Amino acid sequence: MLEHVINEAERFIAGKREQIKLALVALLAGGHLLLNDVPGVAKTRLARVLAGLIGMSFARIQGTPDLLPGDVTGGLIYEPQSGQLSFRPGPIFHHVILFDEINRATPRTQAALLEAMEERQVTDSGQSHPVPSPFIVLATQNPIEMEGTFPLPEAQMDRFLLSFGLGYPDLQDERELVRRFSHADEVKDIVAIWNPGQVTQLMKRVADVRLDDAVLAYLVDVVRATRQHPMIRLGASPRAAVQYARAVRAHAYVAGRDFVTPDDVQALAVPLLAHRMVMGAEASVSGSTSAEVVSSLLNTVPVPVEDVR
Repeated sequence: MLEHVINEAERFIAGKREQIKLALVALLAGGHLLLNDVPGVAKTRLARVLAGLIGMSFARIQGTPDLLPGDVTGGLIYEPQSGQLSFRPGPIFHHVILFDEINRATPRTQAALLEAMEERQVTDSGQSHPVPSPFIVLATQNPIEMEGTFPLPEAQMDRFLLSFGLGYPDLQDERELVRRFSHADEVKDIVAIWNPGQVTQLMKRVADVRLDDAVLAYLVDVVRATRQHPMIRLGASPRAAVQYARAVRAHAYVAGRDFVTPDDVQALAVPLLAHRMVMGAEASVSGSTSAEVVSSLLNTVPVPVEDVR
């Protein structure tokens, strides 16, 4: 069933199979995605295809400096007929949220996402309003244009389970997508394969994927190594370790296994840890990126060798 969803998604997003899998990992682990890439590489399409194939509602929020928190979460409005105030939900009350160019929104508006992302609810005037389940935020940032932007603080970066870029397609994939989509946009013709209830059941199965003690210890060692690396000023938090454990279970499930291996830990190290790092002066001087440092860090942590099946 998972393979069918991945294959269908590839019909609409050419050459991005691994990124589609990572998006499913985030969804099934109950996490959120931060996509760092230039315009025009299918970030919006990925969100729309994911929502369409899984039969979930979709909303797009465009980050701008004049976007207010209430434009995201909703708020109280006056009802003339009843003479009372009632809560009108904002676009955050959908299953799949695309927050385009989140770093163009002010910190106050960015913070409006925090409660919904972590607590799965919005509180207004003392009343809590739950968001739909399943719920995933896909936020995008353009790494090239920095003027007029508000960088996400570390606390909010930590709320995103995975962060990665889609990148430009290779030659054959780009020719194929131009051939396929130059006449019409087929995304509107997507037929749902799953429904939200089925996704919830899959999330429960993911939680039952076995994480052996040896692999768990390896995962924690990788996280702790980020706090001891000389190029990293602020490493991954204990919350990151908990999210890491959820993510590797989902990664194993998407790969068709009911147990986690060290390969799952290594495969998710960069997309899960790199965006959480605050790099030190030494990294700036050497020109090393957080992704490069996390990749090299894996070579310093002993890998369990016993059979984890």
